[in-house]
Amino acid sequence: MKTSNYWIGHFKASALQQRINWDLQPNLTSQETATILTSLQAWQLAETSEGRQLIAAATKYAGQVNDPAYIEAVELFIREEQKHGANLGRYLDRMQQPRKKLSWDDSLFRWTRHLNTSMEIWTLTVVVVESTAQIFYQSLKDATNCALLQEICTDILIDEAYHITFQTERLGIIYGNKNQFSRSWRKPVYKAFFYGVACVVWLGHRKLFKAGGNTFGGYLKKMRFKYVKTLETVTGTAMMLWA
Repeated sequence: MKTSNYWIGHFKASALQQRINWDLQPNLTSQETATILTSLQAWQLAETSEGRQLIAAATKYAGQVNDPAYIEAVELFIREEQKHGANLGRYLDRMQQPRKKLSWDDSLFRWTRHLNTSMEIWTLTVVVVESTAQIFYQSLKDATNCALLQEICTDILIDEAYHITFQTERLGIIYGNKNQFSRSWRKPVYKAFFYGVACVVWLGHRKLFKAGGNTFGGYLKKMRFKYVKTLETVTGTAMMLWA
């Protein structure tokens, strides 16, 4: 299990990485633009959150567990997410397409976040959203032949893999400190939440997912694999069912 100071070092080192060649320009057909634009705008908006509620929850939690370094680790995590939003926004600007100021799915998640002060719910939510994001950005990468967009997606995908590890480890700590009864009822709740959010994301962006080569069944299979690697591992019930 990695420490908060480890993650501070990781995020600081990651911030120095330059993986995108901004000398490239968007190169999309009109059909590709029509397919990806709405979803691209929505995810760009989602990646720009200031994270004030998350920082507040992390500050409260860090005080409870005497881990002040965790606050900085979360702040750096948020900054990396904001980098994704900035890069997607820069791409939209080069496409001469507007950035969204409102979308139904982002509004839903922001409203939920405003009601939440629990670090457990925060980490659970981020694990699920980041898991869907991996499939989303791979689909976005595969949906066009635009080299610049593919580099942006690759950069995000590299970061997201570490984000999931960061959040899954923390959720494991939180879950492990619960008593046996609390752990028993959390298992089905985690699972229902995971697949519920996954289905909401599919419904909102199925056009893009399909353009990236996914059927609904294929998408669910990928999400099941991610569930086994994250939440089933956290709850200690992971079974390696994958050949």
